[in-house]
Amino acid sequence: MNFLAHALLSFDDPAVLAGNMISDFVKGKKQFDYPDAVQAGIRLHRLIDAFTDEHPATHAAKQPFRPAYRLYSGAIIDIIYDHFLANDETAFPGNSLASFSQKTYATLNAHPGWLSPEFRAMLPYMQQGDWLYNYRSKQGIGKSVAGLVRRASYLSESITAMKLLDEHYKLLSDCYHWFWKELKHYAQEEYLKMQA
Repeated sequence: MNFLAHALLSFDDPAVLAGNMISDFVKGKKQFDYPDAVQAGIRLHRLIDAFTDEHPATHAAKQPFRPAYRLYSGAIIDIIYDHFLANDETAFPGNSLASFSQKTYATLNAHPGWLSPEFRAMLPYMQQGDWLYNYRSKQGIGKSVAGLVRRASYLSESITAMKLLDEHYKLLSDCYHWFWKELKHYAQEEYLKMQA
């Protein structure tokens, strides 16, 4: 999953939110440089990623993207899942995604010491572009996929990914709905174990 799902699956816990958001920027023993509650968020992020990667819905969702994007198909699906989450009325009824997004930025900005230098440098761009809210639109996820392509060593374009999203929209939506309910339950159980 991408930033929106990790933020939502932090269960309104500021330290876990920080850890969940910085996890991809924190390698090896660096995680132990952070407070215990932030470390819990880093661990939760990694459990969520492993659950996502191993889920049969994710395997099915990746298939249309594999020929063009190979190993990066999983990262593209993470972004696409956030698109479906942003549009999920059971997760964000009414206009609650907008308020959730603003609350998330405010919480992260209130605790800069919990953030990795890389994430701290990225946060103003995330907030200015309102990435969390803009996953709702295809244009928003198109920008995220284009950003992934820019950072990737072996990718050169994102247009194919957006065409594949359009062509396989129902399949991808079905995969998201199959997977999300199970992920939410799993993440909540793991979070509660960490709090015990």
